[in-house]
Amino acid sequence: MKKLLPLIFLLVGTGAGVGAGIFLRPDTVADPVVLSDENTTKKDRKDEAEEDISDIVSTDSSVGDKSKNEFAKLNNQFVIPLVVGERVTALVVLALSVEVPEGETATVYLREPKLRDSFLQVLFDHANMGGFEGNFTSADALGRLRGALREVGQKDLGADLIKDVLIMEIARQDY
Repeated sequence: MKKLLPLIFLLVGTGAGVGAGIFLRPDTVADPVVLSDENTTKKDRKDEAEEDISDIVSTDSSVGDKSKNEFAKLNNQFVIPLVVGERVTALVVLALSVEVPEGETATVYLREPKLRDSFLQVLFDHANMGGFEGNFTSADALGRLRGALREVGQKDLGADLIKDVLIMEIARQDY
């Protein structure tokens, strides 16, 4: 009987746990696409959603200009070491996107190695001048950096292709 009692407790506890899991399970959430208008098919709703997303991604470059622009997110982040004396004291990590005319993102991706090289040189120069020291996320500091990146991008790929450079993420890790 002494050896049977722990086995019974084990079975009762397992059963209670499974029962509680089933009882407390969250309700399944229905697909929001299925809950919309019954007269449209799922494919029609998906197409409408893709159009809505493309409207968000493609924005007018200016109020009077009707040409659409897209954003080409550069594949990898940029890692910039901050060196004091002979030691790396911090790392700055940036994620960048490039604003281009509609349909030109493939051109940016084809020329990305050249663009990344030029962007890295600008970022290293910015770091060596102390651009990532102090309040490096102020509007003025990021504006200068963004302007330098845009200038070198336009030099490499052309002003008609590179409209702007966006800093999507920036972080600094001190050691």
